Amino acid sequence: MSTATVGRPTSTPEPVREPAPPGRLRRSWEKHWYAWAMVAPVVILLGALVFYPLGRGIYLSFTDLTEANQQRELCTPSITGELSCQPNPRAWKFVGLDNYIQVLNGQIGHFWPQFWTTMIWTVSCVVFTYGIGLGLAVLLNRPMRGRSIYRVLLILPWAVPAFVSAFSWRFLFNQDFGVINGLLKAVGMAPVAWFDNKWTALFTAIVTNVWLGVPFMIVSLLGGLTAIPTELYEAATIDGASPWQRFKNVTLPGLRPVSMTVLLLGTIWTFNMFPVIFLVTRGQPAGETEILVTGAYRAAFEGIRNYSLASTYGVLILSILLVFSVYYRRALRKQGEVW
Repeated sequence: MSTATVGRPTSTPEPVREPAPPGRLRRSWEKHWYAWAMVAPVVILLGALVFYPLGRGIYLSFTDLTEANQQRELCTPSITGELSCQPNPRAWKFVGLDNYIQVLNGQIGHFWPQFWTTMIWTVSCVVFTYGIGLGLAVLLNRPMRGRSIYRVLLILPWAVPAFVSAFSWRFLFNQDFGVINGLLKAVGMAPVAWFDNKWTALFTAIVTNVWLGVPFMIVSLLGGLTAIPTELYEAATIDGASPWQRFKNVTLPGLRPVSMTVLLLGTIWTFNMFPVIFLVTRGQPAGETEILVTGAYRAAFEGIRNYSLASTYGVLILSILLVFSVYYRRALRKQGEVW
């Protein structure tokens, strides 16, 4: 008789689980912790000076905050000298999209007149600044005697603070004591009241801004011109191309990457150019030369300060420039420009 022995089932050891790989952020921190440490102060500074005010401004655009209703409590001293505080029934509150609706409908502020003035101002300044800057850059790129001196003199307006230039040009256009009216009188013409008409006042601001912006265009476009190979001009000359054909078929295509960048920057800077309008025309006559940024300033710092209206203006200005930048970038991509 045989007996069968049943052995105990042998337990298979559980597979050792490997620890999960660290996340992407953790790997980046472990590998580049020194770079994170060096960038951290800049991020903190940007958060305090840029991102927090931006977020605060967006939030205030959804409220009705003004100088008159900013106090949450009204406190009055009692007979004993103690302050008794009660909730302010007219304190500011959240109003949603009411500010945007009223601004775009024209119920508050002067958004649309200022918007169209801003568009005329921006397009005129950018066109003249780029055109004059391109012409001077082409001239300064050619060999000539005293080229270094000319470059320094043409870049000099860039070194002068904008408010100094604004005051200087306002004095030049002064109706009674200005140099320009003095020249007009010298040739037998009547002096012009530059700031009594919208278009002449806007003309003075455009001249001032073009004078300030041309040096930037010259420097940027000169850098682009020096990057164009001279062999292209030599080949075009051998093929019998005229100076205009060389400019059209060699210079302009070679400057396209630089031109696209400076045009975008020039548009953004001019759209937000506060000191020239504020100091040269001062909104004369009767606010007809105000642009959006000066309108936002006056809403926030003049009269009964309307902080919510100024914030709404700021958000709308930011939105307009963002939309323009997105469509501008798409247009560059369609043209084959990688940017």
